[in-house]
Amino acid sequence: MTDEENCNTSANRSLLDVLDARLSRRNALRVSLGGASAAVLSACGGGDTATAANAGPTAAAKRGPGGGPLRLSFEAVAKSTADRVTVPAGYTATVMYALGDPLDDATPEFRNDGTDTGFETRAGDHHDGMEFYGLHAGGKRPDRSGSVRGILAMNHEALTDQFLHPAGSTPNPRPVAEADKEIPAHGLSFVEVRKQGGGFGYVRGSSYNRRVTPLTPMRIHGPARGSLLMKTKYSAGGTDCRGTINNCGTGTTPWGTFLTGEENWAGYFTRSATDNTARGGSTSKSVVSLNRYGRSQGAASRHGWETAGADDRFARWNISQTGASADGTDDYRNELNTFGWIVEADPYDGTQALRKRTALGRFAHESAAFGIPVAGRPLAVYMGDDSRGEYIYKFVSEAGWNAADANAANRITTGDKYLDAGKLYVAKFNDDGSGRWIELDIANPAIAAFAAYDFADQADVLVNARLAADAVGATKMDRPEWCAVHPVTGEVYYTLTNNSNRKVEPSGSSQMAVDPANPRSYADAPSTSAGNVNGHIVRMKESGGDGASTVFTWDIYLFGAESGADPVKVNLSSLTADQDFSSPDGLWFSPRTGTVFIQTDDGAYTDVTNCMMLLGRPGQVGDGAPQVLQYAKADGSMVSVRTHVGAKPTPDTLRRFLVGPVDCEITGICETPDGRAIFVNIQHPGESISRATVTDPASYLSHWPGNAGYGAGGATARPRSATIVITRDDGGRIGVDGGHDDDRGGDRGGHRS
Repeated sequence: MTDEENCNTSANRSLLDVLDARLSRRNALRVSLGGASAAVLSACGGGDTATAANAGPTAAAKRGPGGGPLRLSFEAVAKSTADRVTVPAGYTATVMYALGDPLDDATPEFRNDGTDTGFETRAGDHHDGMEFYGLHAGGKRPDRSGSVRGILAMNHEALTDQFLHPAGSTPNPRPVAEADKEIPAHGLSFVEVRKQGGGFGYVRGSSYNRRVTPLTPMRIHGPARGSLLMKTKYSAGGTDCRGTINNCGTGTTPWGTFLTGEENWAGYFTRSATDNTARGGSTSKSVVSLNRYGRSQGAASRHGWETAGADDRFARWNISQTGASADGTDDYRNELNTFGWIVEADPYDGTQALRKRTALGRFAHESAAFGIPVAGRPLAVYMGDDSRGEYIYKFVSEAGWNAADANAANRITTGDKYLDAGKLYVAKFNDDGSGRWIELDIANPAIAAFAAYDFADQADVLVNARLAADAVGATKMDRPEWCAVHPVTGEVYYTLTNNSNRKVEPSGSSQMAVDPANPRSYADAPSTSAGNVNGHIVRMKESGGDGASTVFTWDIYLFGAESGADPVKVNLSSLTADQDFSSPDGLWFSPRTGTVFIQTDDGAYTDVTNCMMLLGRPGQVGDGAPQVLQYAKADGSMVSVRTHVGAKPTPDTLRRFLVGPVDCEITGICETPDGRAIFVNIQHPGESISRATVTDPASYLSHWPGNAGYGAGGATARPRSATIVITRDDGGRIGVDGGHDDDRGGDRGGHRS
């Protein structure tokens, strides 16, 4: 899900400026495209000095964690605009857990007609990132290798609110009953699942089942705990807060807890049209911060919950300064600061309070991916800020990893050890394929001297991480979405979904120039103006393979594009019809096989196909070659951008695995530890619906999963976000053969659901 408002108006030096300076010195603007394709850029930092042209996948990367050669073992799924989930021949996809499904025995079955209530004990809406936590097959205890029984920890990002009410949502002022339904439909689910025959089902009434909502009490942890910026009417000490919202990507910790990212939370809040004056004027620190995080004065809230009444559960969504206190303890002026964090939860123990981990910085968080743990070394956590022109971040723990903590008795306090103290970094990509991590610390001279905002202390730096990243000149990226770490090579992958503000000739503070790490700007139907329409995936290699390193090398693993698009400026990865995609979003590596799953959230290619999921076997940073893109400016002069393109995929290294129903996003994926079942979320099918047409089923773009036989409504059902489980009909591992001596068979039969 995208934050459409571009809030990064900093004047950070574009990589194009660096590139132009370097190419001018070498007179390289005269290099032809053909000559550039054979050029080699050297890596930098530590022992990473192998040339890009000679670097190839290691034997381990080809084998995967299981050992032995791996091969993709399914026929590519064709593009489709049908209202169904399509998987390869020899696979079965089964709907398992959908919006409104009851978690306990006392909650009625979901009628799916807009009259249902009680989402505190039902599945929430917009299923998103999720993780699987194994349970012992016959006992009430964790089993990290358990594959027949487990807990799915899942995000519920947002709402298709029209379908939650009989005649759609009422305009402001919002009825209390509607707001009380919508608020708890956000948040998290923890739900037990068990193997049933060849597939899985969720266990209604399990003691592990619970919901976390925007009203659930939580604790603030890390350097911002107790900060003046965190004080509210709810918590005068700035130590506690309520709830989590707009949860998108996830992560799992080495000690067995669940991490969830708060993404586009700012849009849920409103400010009055005169709030700048109440806060001391447009240049006051709080106003600068609010503007940078997308809440200018007069900004309307997404759902208008603050209009439902004066009760505290509604008043908190109005963050205008209305009180007389100097510290904000008599109103909710600071409530926005309690959102935008990575949140940690123990999936096995609902009695443990969730923690907001402020040491990891505040921005539009997607997923949180750990580097490969090494005994005695700090842990690295990789994160992205999903807005146009925002940044890529990394947290490095102060504590070194102790392998015994993988089985710690108290998992959530183990998180205190590793996630409450450390260093937060932001990435700067250099034009030569190198990069560096810049620490965001109050002692950094660039932060101390930043004219746009006067940071008071380290808590201020973390609460306003975007401003701190502006101060140090980080590289503006094309909407960093999910990140994932290859379980063998340790390389870090980020999806950069798209960016309509990436231009050859930027105008205005919201637009940004093409640069080596974000090199494309082009028009592609149905878009009408140039930008990075289809997105790409960047990957990074830490110097020496050390997550605590401050230098890295990078290239672009894949460029999204239609297979028939211009191969010189758009389809740089030479994608074929069985591989082409647009707007990569969800990203995940199987820890068992090392294969990568790429999920899309697209609006640029949906005239040809619904959103999809691909499965690949990536190489490593430097396995391709540099390429120069040339653009003509309005005055006839040329702009050249030299980027770093990974090895072109082949049918053996990248194939389309799944296509979803109409008007959906494919997001969220995890697997059982044996690799024989994967769970995938189908988010907001048929979300494009208006209040005027919500009572007319014939107007719905999708009826899934009712039209697949799941739940009430049948072929004319209101569409629902849902989790599916995918298994192989022969019982083998998903997507691959080889790599392990207990793999079974090859493809047989065919199935579409």
